[in-house]
Amino acid sequence: MLVQSLAQQTGSATFVKMDILYNPDLRSVNYMIPGLVGVVMVFIATIITAVAVVRERERGTLEQLLVTPVSPMELMLGKIVPYMVIAFADFVLVMLCGIYIFHVPFAGNPALLLVLSLAFLFVCLGMGLLVSTVSQTQQQAMQMAVFTLLPQILLSGFIFPLAAIPWPVRWVAYLAPLTYFLPIARGIFVRGEGIADVWVYVIVLLAYATVIVSLAAWRFRRKLA
Repeated sequence: MLVQSLAQQTGSATFVKMDILYNPDLRSVNYMIPGLVGVVMVFIATIITAVAVVRERERGTLEQLLVTPVSPMELMLGKIVPYMVIAFADFVLVMLCGIYIFHVPFAGNPALLLVLSLAFLFVCLGMGLLVSTVSQTQQQAMQMAVFTLLPQILLSGFIFPLAAIPWPVRWVAYLAPLTYFLPIARGIFVRGEGIADVWVYVIVLLAYATVIVSLAAWRFRRKLA
């Protein structure tokens, strides 16, 4: 961020001093790595869960799940938790690579970022499960998962700033969960922000997680009916 700190008029000459508050070396990697953390999370979490229910149907083991005394919501949570552990491990790996390999300074609280990333992971895994409940084959589930990923990567602000996206297209960006995680990751990573600065994005992600997982459970219950 550039902030004008001094503007002095001397005769006909104007002297302006600019202070760079964040990323003073203007390294693009300091801005891209926090965003890449979110992209890797949404890509891995959605893809690995997109084929979960479909695989059960193709292998003929779905009938065994139907006779178990678990509700559709409990079944969805059972599918999410193992993949959440895998995706969370990938998230930690990418974050450590950014810090120790690309030398991106971490200005915030790492524990806060780890906790808030769980809400985003829950959303991504729920999206993958929702895709799996409306797909008939693993190939179809994979294609639908990729179809949901591309708008998030292109329109979430990871590559292009949201302000540079035309309004007729920008509304799509506000439907993508990655749009709300990028300010959290970049704010904590680069600017050292706290929960008081990103609580609005956290509430949106929690609402996304509740709606998407509930919708996936409803779709699964309807499929069983």
